Amino acid sequence: MNTAETEVMTTNALEGPSKQYLTFALEEETFAMDIRSVREIIQHASMTVVPLMPNFVRGVINLRGAVVPVIDLRARFGWPAARVGKKTCIVIFDATSNHEKMELGLMVDAVSEVIDIADSNIETPPQFGTAIRRDFIQGMGKVGGAFIIVLEPSRALNIDDMAALVEQAQAT
Repeated sequence: MNTAETEVMTTNALEGPSKQYLTFALEEETFAMDIRSVREIIQHASMTVVPLMPNFVRGVINLRGAVVPVIDLRARFGWPAARVGKKTCIVIFDATSNHEKMELGLMVDAVSEVIDIADSNIETPPQFGTAIRRDFIQGMGKVGGAFIIVLEPSRALNIDDMAALVEQAQAT
């Protein structure tokens, strides 16, 4: 074992238990989500647009025969809709609605890496000044002197909340 590996192991032991997070970019911000809910990452491909959906529902894709809705995470946060670029990816993850699991796709600007963040290095979200709703944030992960916004998928990507928004869009 080399010195760097020993140093990382020692640091992790001192900081306590940690979890692995997938990090990704939206505009200039770095976000993370628990890797245990991520199924796979795919390149952006053509999708079928579904009429009368709110702007954060970009459409659906065919993933090995399953219909998977794709959520534009930027638009979900109230930002302008994403522009598809060379690094645009769709993160397929497990969501829950009424105790049923379903797959959702998240369109992100770019996927970065999987990192370990010790539980002790995750601070509560600030009371104000965040670019997204506070209830969408699980915490602020301190990594290498910078902060990463750790999402709370059960709130930010709540199927029932998004379905209510879809119904509102269809009613207008």
